[in-house]
Amino acid sequence: MEPDLFEQTASYGLDLYHFLRIQLGALLRPWVGYQLAIAVSLFAVAHVAARMAGPRVHGWLRAREGWPMWRMRTALVLHRRLRGLIFVPMIWAAIWVLRETTWPSRSFLLAIIGNLALAWLVVALAARLIANKPLRAAVQYGAWIWLTLTVLGQTEEFVALMSRITVDMGSLTISAWMVVQAAVAVTVLLATARFLSRTSAARINANEEMSPSMRVLSIKAVQVALYGSAFLFAMKAVGVDLTGLAVLSGAIGVGLGFGLQKVVSNLVSGIIILLDKSIKPGDVISLGETFGWINALGARYVSVVTRDGREYLIPNEDMITGQVVNWSHSNEFVRLDIFFGTAYANDPHEVRRIAVEAALSVKRVLESKPPVCHIVGFGDSSVDYILRFWITDPTAGLTNVRGAVYLALWDAFKDNGVAIPFPQREVRMLGGAESEPAAS
Repeated sequence: MEPDLFEQTASYGLDLYHFLRIQLGALLRPWVGYQLAIAVSLFAVAHVAARMAGPRVHGWLRAREGWPMWRMRTALVLHRRLRGLIFVPMIWAAIWVLRETTWPSRSFLLAIIGNLALAWLVVALAARLIANKPLRAAVQYGAWIWLTLTVLGQTEEFVALMSRITVDMGSLTISAWMVVQAAVAVTVLLATARFLSRTSAARINANEEMSPSMRVLSIKAVQVALYGSAFLFAMKAVGVDLTGLAVLSGAIGVGLGFGLQKVVSNLVSGIIILLDKSIKPGDVISLGETFGWINALGARYVSVVTRDGREYLIPNEDMITGQVVNWSHSNEFVRLDIFFGTAYANDPHEVRRIAVEAALSVKRVLESKPPVCHIVGFGDSSVDYILRFWITDPTAGLTNVRGAVYLALWDAFKDNGVAIPFPQREVRMLGGAESEPAAS
């Protein structure tokens, strides 16, 4: 056995030696060096040309003010890849010339470099369609590696190598190639689901016949269906047994029953809110001390933006169980009340007329639902009134329109001699000597 083993080892070493010698000899042939020199020279020319033409192209693009956004973005992407756009046609022109004037073997290295350059350029341009930067980088480098292996004819060896790298997890054996397949399948399917989700969301939002609440509910349902289907198809594509998900779903159900009660409650409350249309994006609501308009309806919370720019994330459960004032639920009309008082010397009929005209002078006060003014009592120092008026834009604020009406009342009363009284007290000094009463 030992001589046989020695002979096999020697034979293997001799074959490896001959293989390396042949490959090294091929690399040291003159025409290989010529091809490398041609490729390096063309790359240098493309680099210099791109450096010289880049600023001019950039200045020309800056002058294109009337272009659509998509065309400008496409031009900028091409501008960033200007060197590759110059190098690829040049090297393929050199390959064509060599194939027409000499043997094909004298240009095979240039053909490999040309194929790699073309593949890398196409991948770099196509990857710009992916908005997510980490995902774009992963897709770009993964595609580059695979295309490089394809051009070099090493895909089968790569697959065999990755298949030999395995991890045993009980009865399940996971190989590195299976992980790569799963990553590619999940990435492609999730990207497709995201594209379809955005397209369907745009179509649903453009449908004016649907209420805002039903639009949000429809978009959420489509997103859940698309992303869930993408995940299941990806797992099925790589050979994962989906029957094990039944055990996982049971465990998730137990977890929901014990630890995720609030989360599930908020999720169900959000679905109820969307179905009963009690609130919708754009509504002006009051909940406790929070007053603002609804910015978005989420799966767990409602986003409410106040006038001071603060964004409150109110759990959906609070919107169901709490007392919510929706200022624009059935219509956009909102009535506001302000109180004031005038002196007893002023004619109440004239005061009411002046107050109504002053309110109508404010732009946001509706003329179609005219203001009204009523006497509500006789105070110690004044006749008390209430002025009621209507607006249709509560999202623009309530305090500011009340302040504008108060200022209009002040100016109108000042112009018409209507006095706004203040409490008065009369003090009498009692004693032996008669004294004059003092007023304060």
